[in-house]
Amino acid sequence: MDFKVRDISLAERGSGLVKWARDHMPVLAEIRRRFRQEKPLEGITVGACLHVTKETAVLVETLLDGGARVALCASNPLSTQDEVAAYLASTGVNVYAWRGMDFEGYYEAIGRVLSKHPDITIDDGADLVSTIHKLTYGEESKEIEVVKRVLGVTPRFKVIGGTEETTTGVTRLRALAKEGKLLYPIIAVNDAYTKFLFDNRYGTGQSTIDGILRATNVLMAGKVVVVAGYGWCGKGVAMRARGMGARVVVTEVDPIKALEAVMDGFTVMPMSEASKVGDVFITVTGDINVIRGEHMLKMKDGAILANSGHFNVEINIEDLEAIAKEKKEIRPYVTEYVLVNGKRLYLLAEGRLVNLVAAEGHPSEVMDMSFANQALSVEYLVKRGRELAPRVYPVPREIDEEVARLKLRSMGIEIDSLTEEQKAYLESWKAGT
Repeated sequence: MDFKVRDISLAERGSGLVKWARDHMPVLAEIRRRFRQEKPLEGITVGACLHVTKETAVLVETLLDGGARVALCASNPLSTQDEVAAYLASTGVNVYAWRGMDFEGYYEAIGRVLSKHPDITIDDGADLVSTIHKLTYGEESKEIEVVKRVLGVTPRFKVIGGTEETTTGVTRLRALAKEGKLLYPIIAVNDAYTKFLFDNRYGTGQSTIDGILRATNVLMAGKVVVVAGYGWCGKGVAMRARGMGARVVVTEVDPIKALEAVMDGFTVMPMSEASKVGDVFITVTGDINVIRGEHMLKMKDGAILANSGHFNVEINIEDLEAIAKEKKEIRPYVTEYVLVNGKRLYLLAEGRLVNLVAAEGHPSEVMDMSFANQALSVEYLVKRGRELAPRVYPVPREIDEEVARLKLRSMGIEIDSLTEEQKAYLESWKAGT
C-alpha cells in the first residue's frame, strides 16, 4: 500500500468522521449512486491536491465509485485531518498528507501524486497544476528541487483536464492562460453559482468565525471586527460577524464592492484607519500584504489577527516578526507578539486558513454542492476534455443547475417550471408594451 500519513491506527476514528460527512452530503450521494452503475471514470487516474478533510474523503469515494484511481495530497500544511487521511489510506487510496507538514514534506507529497501520472487534476490553490507547469517549462525553484528528487526522472504529463476549487487558484490559472502557457483545460469550479454563492459566502462565513472562536473563545458581541475584502467570502464573514453582535468595518480596494458594503450597512474605511479601531482583523482578499507593519503598530493592545484567504501571505508575518520584541504561543493556534511599542497582538493559526487550522473547515452540507460540481466536472472532462483548448472554462450551466436541483430535492423543496407559453414568450422579441 502506497501512502504517507501520520498514524494509520487513526483510521477507525476517521471512518466515523467520514460517515458523518457522508450522511450530510445528499447531492454527492445521488451522484455516487449513478457513478457506481455507469463507471464514467473507468481507467482514469485523478491527481488531487485538496484539504484532506472528511468532506474531501466523500468526494474521493465518489470518484472511486466512478471507476477512477485517486492519488491525494494536502493543499495546506495545517489543514489535514489526520484521522481522515488514515481512513483513506486504509481503504487503499494513495494519500500523502499529515497535519503540520514542513516545506519539504508538502512538496514531496505533490511529487508522489504526480508520480501516478494523473489524467485529471483537482486542485485547491493551484499548487499541483503550477508544479506540473514548472516541471514542463523547466523552471527551477526550491519546491521543484524537492519534487524532482521524488520523481527521479521528470515524466511527460498528458493531462486531459483539471478543475480548480478556489478564487486564489483560479486567479493563478487565469494568469497562466493569459501568458499563453496553460497546458490543458481547467474548469473553474470556484466560479459555479452553486459553489461561490454558498461555499464562499455561507461556508467561509460560518467556518471562519468558528475557527476564531475555537482558537480564542472571545466574545464577538460588541467587538469591532475588520473584514479585509468584500468578495463572496468577505460578505459571508461580515454577515456572520454582524449576526453575533459585532460592529463590522470593511476595507476594500474595489469601489463597486466598497459601495456594496456600504449599501449592506457596513462601515467602510481604509486599513490605515481601520487598524486604529479594530479588535479582530480577518483577511479574505486573495492578495498579499493586506495587513502590514504600519497597520500593526497602530492597532489596539490585544488585537487579534486572522486570515481566511488561501495562502498565508495576507498578513505580513515578516513585518510582524520585525516589530516584535517577544513571541510565544499562549494557547493552541494563538501566538502572542509583544511589539516594540509594548502592545500585544495575537496571530491565529500562523496566518494560515483559520477555518481549517483551528476548526474543521466548511460544514458538510455546503461542501456537498462544491464537491458535486467537482465530481460532475471531472466526468465532463473525461468525456469532453480532449476537445477543449487549454483555457480556463466556467462550469457548464447544465452541471450548475443539476447540482441546485439535486440540493433542492434533498431538502424536500419543489419549484415551478416554465409553461410552453412562458418559454415562447421569453424566446420572442415581438411582444411589447
